[in-house]
Amino acid sequence: MERRAEFVGKATLSDEEALAFEKRDHRLFEERPDLTPAALARVKEGSAVGAEASEAWEIGSALARVNGVKRTSLIVDPPDGKIPGLTPEAKQRTAAGSKNRERLASVKALDLRERCLSYTPVPIVPQLYNGNYQIVQTSGYVMILSEMIHEARIIRMNASHAPPSLRQWLGDSVGHWEGDTLVIDTTNFNSQGAFRGSTENLHVVERLSRSDADTLLYRATIDDPATFTNPWTIEYPLVAATGRIFEYACHEGNAWVESALSAARKAEAAAGPNR
Repeated sequence: MERRAEFVGKATLSDEEALAFEKRDHRLFEERPDLTPAALARVKEGSAVGAEASEAWEIGSALARVNGVKRTSLIVDPPDGKIPGLTPEAKQRTAAGSKNRERLASVKALDLRERCLSYTPVPIVPQLYNGNYQIVQTSGYVMILSEMIHEARIIRMNASHAPPSLRQWLGDSVGHWEGDTLVIDTTNFNSQGAFRGSTENLHVVERLSRSDADTLLYRATIDDPATFTNPWTIEYPLVAATGRIFEYACHEGNAWVESALSAARKAEAAAGPNR
């Protein structure tokens, strides 16, 4: 997402530079000198299936290529490739949210992702797994099906937004065509479906255009004055896949919630009343 420190001031790389970085970035943990022995031990303990080598992960193998050139970040605005700073209000919300999350007070204190209710794919950003999307276009609607949590997002074409009183996890998306570019305007989020800590005032404008037969260029601008000090924009290619999207049935068998809450209650009991 963001530009790494080693690429400060460098928005693009040559193919040779990109290949060198991609090889180094995807080495196994044991071969990475940036991990201390203690950090490596924690990784191995927490990811016994194989960490980055696990079959569960679908980590990209290359930097994004746009207009034939490798990019050092998905963020194209601001030019430094970094997410703008948080507002004082957003910092307070983040601190409060972290405190509530650590307490594991109740199932309602967990976020929508942990409860497998919604993954908030607005805007569309790369996932660690189940990162595929299926786009279906009809005369009056565009549907974007996310493999993650199997959410169907409905974009109403040439329509007006719903009234502000109607708010949804994925917001209210309306679309129109500007030439060959599909423009999707999304507002009316609720406070639960936050993207990177955003509020219900989040406004996302996405633009999808076809680069070639197998590639869509995706561009999204994220604006929430209550969260970010400035709007910011990402851009990267969506590449066609030959496989099919699988059902993602997470909520029905989400044993993690019960295990996490029961473990928290046991820890509280062991700590006693004066914890």
